[in-house]
Amino acid sequence: MTKFTALESRRQEIQVELDSLKTQEERNIMGQFSTPIALAKDIITHAKNLIPKHDKIRFFDPAFGTGAFFSALTSTVSSSRIEAATGFEVDEHYGKPARELWSKTMLDYQLKDFTKQKPPAEECDKFNLIICNPPYVRHHHINGQKKRLQAKALESANMKLSGLAGLYCYFMALSHGWMNENAIAAWLIPSEFMDVNYGQSVKNYLLNEVTLLQIHRFDPSDVQFDDALVSSAVVWFKGKKSDNNHNVKFTFGGTIHKPAQEKDISWKVLTTEKKWSRFPLYDQRQKTGYPKLSDFFAVKRGIATGDNKFFILSPVQIESLNLPIEQFRPILPSPRYLDTTEVKADKDGNPEIKNPLFVLDCKLPIDEIKRVYPDLYSYLKAGVNAGVSNRYLCKSRKIWYSQERRPESRFYCTYIGRSDKQGKKPFRFILNQSKAIVSNSYLILYPKPDLENAINENHNLDKLLIEALNQITGKAMVAEARVYGGAMYKLEPKELANVPAFELQGLLSKGYK
Repeated sequence: MTKFTALESRRQEIQVELDSLKTQEERNIMGQFSTPIALAKDIITHAKNLIPKHDKIRFFDPAFGTGAFFSALTSTVSSSRIEAATGFEVDEHYGKPARELWSKTMLDYQLKDFTKQKPPAEECDKFNLIICNPPYVRHHHINGQKKRLQAKALESANMKLSGLAGLYCYFMALSHGWMNENAIAAWLIPSEFMDVNYGQSVKNYLLNEVTLLQIHRFDPSDVQFDDALVSSAVVWFKGKKSDNNHNVKFTFGGTIHKPAQEKDISWKVLTTEKKWSRFPLYDQRQKTGYPKLSDFFAVKRGIATGDNKFFILSPVQIESLNLPIEQFRPILPSPRYLDTTEVKADKDGNPEIKNPLFVLDCKLPIDEIKRVYPDLYSYLKAGVNAGVSNRYLCKSRKIWYSQERRPESRFYCTYIGRSDKQGKKPFRFILNQSKAIVSNSYLILYPKPDLENAINENHNLDKLLIEALNQITGKAMVAEARVYGGAMYKLEPKELANVPAFELQGLLSKGYK
């Protein structure tokens, strides 16, 4: 067993031991998800092949942890080629044992907060191989540091990050000053940056401040981290600015060296495409000339109650608490509990389903409730005592127990779903014949005036429309969705509105106008 093989074996033991001493919640808050060594070796191998063979390697990892990437480097590159190696780690829990582990190597292990360090002033002291799996800390866990980090990101990389950006975006920006012009960087980050609004600043950086070389996106059904439900991507780029006239390689699935699919996309196309995750599985988006769901529907999100357990009750619960049913609206259950694509109504307009539910939606002032509905007043008072009224959504309302205004619609679409390797469609459309509204686990499609008029004039058109909607392929919908680990897809209102709707155009061209 070689020296570094023994060190790697010990590193893995230390990693398991240290992880076991922290709760899952603690590690989620800190964004601590160690890179599997096989993946680390694949990334290092690919990255070092992008560096000229005779160049010495100056290695840098600003989120070192226990050192999976450094271990992979030392096992794949001769020690004579490694001129320098530096790593930063903020958490002493991992940092002290790791620093001791690597103490007899050339590694300069800094147990410090990388985001507070100054990059080298001299070009010769900078690094030409930056490899990092940055902490995946969500924005709400970095509230106290956002202004400082935003200012540094703008100064270092001209990256203007929104308040919704995760910590990994700041790590990428702040590392810019540590790279020399010919540096190769590889970042193992959540693939969501390719689609979400806050990711636009990261994409602008990749297009305009460096030369983006390749993005490999792992199949979302193959989660890279056992303890983190994220869909991952590896982004490779060169420190030098782009000449704006090159192609970027997009690869998907399989391994980094043998991807299932790949496609070269021009820099110019990437400057206008908002959803980079469509590559390489889909071609460049058509800009005009095709029908979209937004041509026929206005798409809105379902209601967010702020506390479903408090606000959404069954008829049995409402009766047992002696609450006034007239202050409730029917609401469909979560999609997992609704196994139909058509919801029929009873004589009162309530949905004819197995387990009907109702959502409290009272517009009356509290004094009037106390006078007219004393049992409802007691229920609301119990909600106040339990802290429901102080929840973020509730306290932002004029009346905390009144839901946002959302009329029911004939057409709903599930907001989230899973696909599989057999291409199971992750979303479905539902025809609603009742007065039921939906929660934010659905999207609401409100027919636009021309379509509404056509539906009113043709009593069977709504059923034909739901058939046409459900004929839209899963591929077309997934192309607009955002993906997470475990092949879980989500559609936001604007994304659903952008789904091609040839099926609807074909139906309505038959005269239902």
